[in-house]
Amino acid sequence: MEIITDGFSWLTDPANWSGSNGVPIRVWEHLQLSLIALTIATVIAVPLGLAIGHTGRGRFISVQVANIGRSVPSLAILGLVFLIAVERVPALAFGSLPTIVALAALGIPVILINTYVGIDQVDRETVEAARGMGMSGMQVLRRLEVPLATPLIMTGLRLAAVQIVATAGLAALIAGGGLGRYVIDGFYQRENDRMVAGAILIAAISVLTDLVFTLLARLAAPRLTSGSKGSGKIPA
Repeated sequence: MEIITDGFSWLTDPANWSGSNGVPIRVWEHLQLSLIALTIATVIAVPLGLAIGHTGRGRFISVQVANIGRSVPSLAILGLVFLIAVERVPALAFGSLPTIVALAALGIPVILINTYVGIDQVDRETVEAARGMGMSGMQVLRRLEVPLATPLIMTGLRLAAVQIVATAGLAALIAGGGLGRYVIDGFYQRENDRMVAGAILIAAISVLTDLVFTLLARLAAPRLTSGSKGSGKIPA
């Protein structure tokens, strides 16, 4: 317990909240890395998951590749990306780029699978009824399947966001920024209070990220039933 207390003491020291190595700067760097990686993963995985779920094409291959991606450790992904960067673009090997690529690769599988499953689980009779009303494939996807799949899609985004935030500390291993600097620097300099403080901050931001995405999912949920509860109408 003493080491935990030392970590909190480090966090309450005003000297650690100023300068280029201060907590606000490191938190901002950590959030930047996470947000960029999550955005890239979302832009890639959500459209792909929507297409697979809607058409059924490439389902087996995409899901198997995603499952393989989930089984690969994040440190291994970072190491592989770093080695490729050293070989191809040495100037970009150290810093944010390899970490962003690795974090995005970490987030893609869970977003892809949840998006695909969300679309795939929409009742097929409801889809056929929408087509019978004259809706095109894109209208069925946009006005029916996506709204009904929103809870699972948001779950995928939440899980990916938490995983990315919790893993972004690995950037410090290749001279990147973020809260991982406190953990790595504290370990090598034998400053246990700094190392524990960094771990506490990463855990706190991960929990906060989970809460934010849970709230976003709840805000999106009413749209699933508005205009369709008891009316039998397709959501607009």
